Amino acid sequence: MTERPFNKVGVVLGGPSSEREVSLRSGAAVAKGLRQAGYEVEKIDVTGHEIDVPAGVEAVFVVLHGEFGEDGQIQQALRDKGVPYTGSSPEASRASFDKTISKRILEENGIPTPAYELLRDGQPRKIPLPAVVKPVRQGSSIGVHIVEAEENWANALSDALSFDGEVVVEAFIQGSELTVGVVGEEVLPVLEIRAPKGFYNYDAKYTKGKTEYLVPAPLPEEKAEACREMALRTFRALDCRDLGRVDFRMSSAGELYVLELNNIPGFTETSLLPKAARAVGIEFPELCDRIMRMASVH
Repeated sequence: MTERPFNKVGVVLGGPSSEREVSLRSGAAVAKGLRQAGYEVEKIDVTGHEIDVPAGVEAVFVVLHGEFGEDGQIQQALRDKGVPYTGSSPEASRASFDKTISKRILEENGIPTPAYELLRDGQPRKIPLPAVVKPVRQGSSIGVHIVEAEENWANALSDALSFDGEVVVEAFIQGSELTVGVVGEEVLPVLEIRAPKGFYNYDAKYTKGKTEYLVPAPLPEEKAEACREMALRTFRALDCRDLGRVDFRMSSAGELYVLELNNIPGFTETSLLPKAARAVGIEFPELCDRIMRMASVH
């Protein structure tokens, strides 16, 4: 591989969002991976809505999840400082994170996504049950509920609204949960997620051993290829770069629906992008190195 463009790098982790603990774990793993790849690494723990980049740090690997990490704010701050960073631009990050924007972009590009509506408190629901209700701007399945019975609707809606004041209600697609990672322009194998009771919630995501991961997913080759092609279309439609992970539901009839794109996917020991990379021989330090090399001001 060519000579590295950076030697001393920062790993931005923590953050002020509800996903801080996950980010600390992801960031610690990335810092270790970059050190194993030969970098001098300094962790930068963000606790508020600003970032100080230590002297001598040439570029940063952003591993902030949720608010101030995936929503374009930290990317804008780093762009303003002229510090090269990994991941998508401020504009693409905001579009991916805000489900009202990303859903519209998916529709405009002819990418299938479940039927949905936006609701504020007091507005009636039109989508029939079973339905999924989720905050417009959250990650890690925080505030997300699958509602199957009408008596459970009010509590689920109230919880989802508590994060943002606006929610997305989606038709629930009965079937399997798939995800596809993208690193640079390389599309990784499809991974199938088999979570307890079929709900890949916060606990299922971050508790080791709770969820079964199948990579490559046991799909016919043409279906796997269609899923990977749709992931790349989504990545490009949202104008993302460097890395991302596209989440799907596949109906029992084999129809694919894009749920969302995570522009800073998890990097913990249970995370999906590293699992998919390992399936094609990309070990964790090499994955971190590949992404770090792509850092730029954009």
